[in-house]
Amino acid sequence: MRAVVQRVREAAVSVDNREISRIDHGLLIYLGIGETDTGKDVEYLSQKIAGLRIFADEAGAMNRPVTDCSGAALLISQFTLYGDVRRGKRPSFIKAMKPEAAEPLYRQFAQSLEQLGVPCRLGQFGAMMQIHSVNDGPVTILLDSHKLF
Repeated sequence: MRAVVQRVREAAVSVDNREISRIDHGLLIYLGIGETDTGKDVEYLSQKIAGLRIFADEAGAMNRPVTDCSGAALLISQFTLYGDVRRGKRPSFIKAMKPEAAEPLYRQFAQSLEQLGVPCRLGQFGAMMQIHSVNDGPVTILLDSHKLF
């Protein structure tokens, strides 16, 4: 499971020019689910993200997680995080999990964030989405559950 996590001042997602979800400050999370991912990856990565100390403390140092600053998460499904361009220039997505198997893990991930105290809004799984965000910092963290445990 792969995630691109951005600290944002605000973020919103639209489908067919209609806004479907929005957060104020918090985390914009692009989540890619690989063909071998399981609930173990969901648990590990959601805990890692909920605890990321990337928000400023009183001294201005990145020392607080999203849960300490009343932030929320906007979770966007992003199978293209599994794009492989090692052979040629057109990405191959064969390592991404098939949509019918990935969607339950995507929803489980959102549920896990909620249980960890991070309010979570969702994009529309499998849809063409337009994402609007105002990055804060910018702070962008790349995570891969298979490289971390």
